[in-house]
Formats: sequence, structure tokens, C-alpha cells
Amino acid sequence: MLSEKEVLTYLDSLSNWGRWGKEDELGSVNFINPEKIKKSLSLVKDGFSVTCARLILSSVRPDANVQAARYMIDSGEGRENISPEQIHKRRGALEFIGMVFHGNSITHLDSPAHYFWKGKMYNNRPADLVSAREGAQVNDVEVLRNGIVTRGVLLDVAAIKNKKWLDPGEAITVADLEAAEKFSGVRVESGDVLLVRTGNYQRLREPGLDVGVTPWLREREVSIIGSDTTNELAHDKYPNINSPFHTICLAAMGLWILDNCNLEELAKVCQEKNRREFLISINPLRLKNVTGSPVNPVAVF
Repeated sequence: MLSEKEVLTYLDSLSNWGRWGKEDELGSVNFINPEKIKKSLSLVKDGFSVTCARLILSSVRPDANVQAARYMIDSGEGRENISPEQIHKRRGALEFIGMVFHGNSITHLDSPAHYFWKGKMYNNRPADLVSAREGAQVNDVEVLRNGIVTRGVLLDVAAIKNKKWLDPGEAITVADLEAAEKFSGVRVESGDVLLVRTGNYQRLREPGLDVGVTPWLREREVSIIGSDTTNELAHDKYPNINSPFHTICLAAMGLWILDNCNLEELAKVCQEKNRREFLISINPLRLKNVTGSPVNPVAVF
């Protein structure tokens, strides 16, 4: 494991501040250029798609730190016995849905406004620009209003270790990623969405990506990093930097993070088709001044 001193140096050595200009808010998504998009479209051979999202439930569940709320404003109950006058007033069902999507249960995308370091967020912007009243005035998820379309790559770390799921607290290293890369026969390249499978879908104690993989992610120019966990390796080894993986990726690198995917069906399809690359589409909600969004990433074969 890296020392805390080494980890702290990453905040400077891996920084992408100013790389795409001082006004940039896209960060790593800049790696997805028109040529990358056009090339990724050629990966669609079978016309078959797979969701990589978890089901959002409003019922009580042990893996959710905050439950999603569903409130029915109107429903179909009692419609058979209402008066003719009421038929014209009550024509359908509608509901209110509310959720805290950041956490460990909902598949969501983190924007660079989600994390700060020493009062700054990505591209040297003051953390004060994410305020209680205005929300995220810069680096918010709305900058991805046109969606993400690029090549997706699945690195199945659980499979190459011959495990149904990785052990709680197990760190995923560069060696693990490169072993999974060799197994898949696909090299992670610039502009790719990288999905890392641990097999820990909806398990309460999770492994995570070791912070030591961040230089590798920057070198490979990954556009979005995601896994079937919160991505963060939970430990108390670094008392002066909480959530170092998220802090370095979001605040320093501007690398968008996709948390809590469901990669089980995707892994099955990849095994059946003997291919670990595919077109992937990720479309956040157009939420202005918000630090992320629930998403439904879809892999297309």
C-alpha cells in the first residue's frame, strides 16, 4: 500500500487543471472525440443491449444508506366506482420520486463538483461555488447534457481471480487491471469507459480500486471509471485525506466516476460472446447545478 505522503503527491502530479483550458468543465470526457464516437459505433454487431444499472427501489433495503422515496399523488385505486364527473378529473396515475443518489445503492455518475481538496475543485475552482442555495454553479452534471457514447471495456477482476466475488476490503491494483486486460484481449485506450467487475453486486462490505491505480487511469486516458461498488477502497490508512480515490479522480484529474453498477448480466453476455468491448451509452438527467445524476448505462453489442 502506498504511503499517505505518496498519495498526497498525486493531487499535483496527476492534476489535469488547465489541460483543456481554464474554462473547461468536462475533464476526462474531453478524451471522447468525434473519431472515438464513430469508431465505437462499429462495435455494434448483433443489435443487442444490456443494462448496467441497479434497480432503484423505494422499499427498505439493507444496502441503502438513504432510502429512495415514492409518494403516489394519484393512483388507479377505486377508479371502477367513481362518478361520471370524476372520470374526467382523475384520468391517470402520477407520483413523486425523491432520492439521495450518492451513496452505495443507486447507480450514479459523479461530476467533478462532487469532491474538493483544500477548498478547491477540478480546474482550480473554489469549493464555495457549490453552495447550499445555488448548488453546483460550475462542474455540474448538466455539462454532459449531450450524453456519453463511446467504447466500453469490461475488466472482470473477479473472473481472472477465479472468485465469485472479491473479498471485503480487497484492493484492486494495476496488476489486477492488467491481468484482466490480458485475459480480455482488449487494451484500455483513450476515451474508453472502463468498467471493473468485482462480483460484489449489492453486498454490504465491498472491495475497491486502490488509489495506486490513478496514475494508470490517467496514462490510459480513461474517460469514465466505474465498477459494481462505490469504487472507493474503505480503510483508515490515510487520516489526512478521506476517500483518496474520489478526491484524486474528481478534484485533481476531473475523471468522472460511475458508482454502483450492476455488471452481472454484462459479464455473462461478454463471456457468451467472448468479447469485452462494446458500445456504451450513458445519459445523465439534465439536472442544473447538481453534483451528479442517477444513470442507466447501456452496453450495446
